Amino acid sequence: MKKVYDTIIIGGGPGGYTTALYASRAGLSTLVVEKMTVGGQLALTDTVENYPGFDEGIDGFTLGMKMQASAERFGAETMYAEVLSMDLENTPRKLNTTEGELYAHTVVIATGAYPRLLGVGGEEKFLGRGVHICAHCDGRFYKDRTVLVVGGGNSALEDALYLARLCERVILVHRRDAFRAERVLVDALQRQENVEVRYDSVLEEILGDEKMEGVRLRNVRDGGTSVLAPDGVFISVGREPATAFLPQELARDAHGYIIADETTRTSVDGVYAVGDVRTKPLRQIVTAVADGAVAVEYMKEYLTKNIF
Repeated sequence: MKKVYDTIIIGGGPGGYTTALYASRAGLSTLVVEKMTVGGQLALTDTVENYPGFDEGIDGFTLGMKMQASAERFGAETMYAEVLSMDLENTPRKLNTTEGELYAHTVVIATGAYPRLLGVGGEEKFLGRGVHICAHCDGRFYKDRTVLVVGGGNSALEDALYLARLCERVILVHRRDAFRAERVLVDALQRQENVEVRYDSVLEEILGDEKMEGVRLRNVRDGGTSVLAPDGVFISVGREPATAFLPQELARDAHGYIIADETTRTSVDGVYAVGDVRTKPLRQIVTAVADGAVAVEYMKEYLTKNIF
């Protein structure tokens, strides 16, 4: 006979394992399906300084492992597999994975959102070691130093403004001759004396051997190149939610994020979205773990009404 879990959680990041902790502690049979490594994007962060309870910070991989251990202490299981497709219309829900079919009464989607990268030389090599994708996570490592930010939308300008409060100098590189960001952000940026904007420019290569030593920029109008030596580089060219495998009946916004409010309930009854994958104003570890706790409250309500 096929095993039917009370809940299957897709994604082993902070939101996923917090959901697993609360669900398993409530006595629900719980499975976390993670396709790569525990912690998700968290595992790429050298030091997490903005998560409560760790006064000297903690590396992301260790924090992710601790979250997994907390959930498994109460009986949550982990399977390393990729979810290829799902049938959410019937109960129990069926998940087709690289390890076979799985079944559950409820499903929690915690697959996160992935930063877009530029695809230039040295970018992945130095990711987390001089090249960063989260200004609010890693900006404090560059207090009173010089950083370079790549991008021209709202996120890039918000990152540049945040870093300008910490760093001695911020260089903002934008491929166009004008920003696409909201006017209020552009005006605020122009008031910052320690922000230098390089318009009509792209980051062509990140330089270094054992560590990031500099960047090569190219002017898109005249083709001229220049080399700069910032202490850190922040890539801020947007994010993509990991939702390509989801069925059409699960409503998403224009950017692909699952439509779910603070209840974490989606357009399909009994299916929940937690963490960076859902529509929300702030994507941080603390907001992801909060989603996990909330999701289980509504999950228990659904199971009581429909299953138990």
